[in-house]
Amino acid sequence: AQPWNNELRTGTTIMAVEFDKGVVIAADSRTTMGAYIANRVTDKLTPLSDHIFCCRSGSAADTQAIADIVRARLYLHELQMNEQPAVSIAANMFREICYENRESISAGIIVAGWDPVEGGQVFSIPLGGFCQRQSVAIGGSGSTYLYGFIDANYKPGMNQQECLDFCKKAITLAILRDGSSGGVCRMAAL
Repeated sequence: AQPWNNELRTGTTIMAVEFDKGVVIAADSRTTMGAYIANRVTDKLTPLSDHIFCCRSGSAADTQAIADIVRARLYLHELQMNEQPAVSIAANMFREICYENRESISAGIIVAGWDPVEGGQVFSIPLGGFCQRQSVAIGGSGSTYLYGFIDANYKPGMNQQECLDFCKKAITLAILRDGSSGGVCRMAAL
């Protein structure tokens, strides 16, 4: 870091893609603090409920704390309503926390999951707390290397295996190009 800028740079690559019966989520596994690799095997795919996960980028401390808060709120929601929470509810919980704390946290989140009403869904909550549903979402420092790949290779209506292959290729490309992304490609299908 520069003497006038004590902020540490972090890096990651996360993504999620909707398919006909669910979603695929993926992330690299490297955690960095500036030029220092703090952990090579971090799991950035965080379960929030049985059918909802989030992909975390930004400050590991911030995103872990927010994910813990949302997980607890979803659990209470499930107990109170006696039904599985909707993916949109989880996404809006993240949006609310990220927006209200936008000046003090660094958190880019992708919420992905399945619910009986809407099926597989992906929501992107970038820095600042905006929330948008997308059929494919990317985030983190490695995502800047993926826009052309996504535009050229994403096809609506892909099946689960095509989405798994697509995510694996994208995360691998980002790992090769982004010096702050690395380790292995972790993936899950919901």
